[in-house]
Amino acid sequence: MEFKKKNILDINSLSASEIEFILDTADSMKEINERPVKKVPALRGKTIVLFFQEPSTRTKLSFELAAKRLSADSVSLAASSSSMKKGETLLDTARTIEAMKPDILVMRHSMSGAPHFLSKFLKCSILNAGDGRHAHPSQALLDMMTIREKKKTLTGLNIAIIGDISNSRVARSNMRGLVKLGNNVRVFGPPSMIPFKIEEEFNVSVSRTMEEALSDADAVIMLRIQKERQGANLFSTDREYSRFFGLNRENLKNSKKDVLVMHPGPVNRGVEITPELADSEISVINEQVSNGVALRMALFYLVSGGSKNENSD
Repeated sequence: MEFKKKNILDINSLSASEIEFILDTADSMKEINERPVKKVPALRGKTIVLFFQEPSTRTKLSFELAAKRLSADSVSLAASSSSMKKGETLLDTARTIEAMKPDILVMRHSMSGAPHFLSKFLKCSILNAGDGRHAHPSQALLDMMTIREKKKTLTGLNIAIIGDISNSRVARSNMRGLVKLGNNVRVFGPPSMIPFKIEEEFNVSVSRTMEEALSDADAVIMLRIQKERQGANLFSTDREYSRFFGLNRENLKNSKKDVLVMHPGPVNRGVEITPELADSEISVINEQVSNGVALRMALFYLVSGGSKNENSD
């Protein structure tokens, strides 16, 4: 098929077939990362700007490596060192960047909708690397890639998403994508961290207990407690949170024997998940990181028109 999306702003704007095509492309990119020389000339001459207004390690490094492995020129810009510190507006900063003729802008911003806003004004492609509480499409796509790789399917699975659902853009993007592909998604967390009417909005079920959420689960996506976005203490102590909402071997006993334990990172060990389980044979956290590079290579390639010369199925 021909991929026609100029921007990747959220999962909601992607069809099920487009998601599958992105994952297929990422699978082919993964082989490049196993080579002695991890570089191909697919995007030679293209310029990619990484504009991260929020701190990031995994996502930013992953996008940087993805750009370099496709031979693109990449430049990083942090809000702390940009003219935004002097009062320049987001739009003026973006227009300044565009005047330098980049091909792709990768953007992370604390304001929900910021990449969508800029997409109305900029000619270059925009990849959303996380906007506020709203969306984190590349993280959800790499999560789906990892599940499909391990389970050999991405439909009809029981997926539990547990933790700070309200503040998690990862949860929102995963719910959209996993449900769109025909999976059964359950969410669980402190009542103060479950959005109102989440069942109707995302077509998921809310579990009343950890045991119910994990029952017969094929994969469990644990979420980081996002204290920087909460604005108030939504639970009493980390110890209490770990006791009722943390993942351990005992509360996984009713899940599938080959259950996958996942986490977008960074992990608060001993709070969201026990250290032993995070490093266990059922944890695919490191595989998620590896797949993130291949997935983001696929996104760069596709929005640059990489599929246009391929024959349709």
